[in-house]
Amino acid sequence: MAEITSYKHHLAQVNVAKMRGPLDSPVMAGFVAQLDEINALADAAPGFVWRLQSGGDATSLRIFPDDTILINMSVWESVEALFEYTYKSDHVKVMRRRAEWFERMETAHTVLWWTPAGHIPTPDEAKARLDHLEQHGPNPHAFTFRQRFTVADLVGRP
Repeated sequence: MAEITSYKHHLAQVNVAKMRGPLDSPVMAGFVAQLDEINALADAAPGFVWRLQSGGDATSLRIFPDDTILINMSVWESVEALFEYTYKSDHVKVMRRRAEWFERMETAHTVLWWTPAGHIPTPDEAKARLDHLEQHGPNPHAFTFRQRFTVADLVGRP
């Protein structure tokens, strides 16, 4: 039997955030000013596969009834690649300032999941994963950086 590896799967992630004001408002200016740089950093990051975008970023996409919620969705080769980009690259500068631009969310706002390599997740799929995480907590179907699951956990094999 062939060994199950993450090479047959990629890691999808979505995070959503509720803006403190309209995208073109002064309160969001610092965030908007960094979008091109941060997106280029992601595009060039080791292990990056794909990101949801329209016109260079995803700020114009609205998938929730609340127009103040932004979505960021991407696919990576591994949890480690996403973690390195998120917390060990210049992206961390944006993370440190997120409270300036975004309200604290009371529900699940970030979820990770394994997807077959080559599959591009949809926003509806991402919403379903967020809902699953909110309802069931971290599990192989929908998890977090703090409580991770492997591809083997997903398919039920060692």
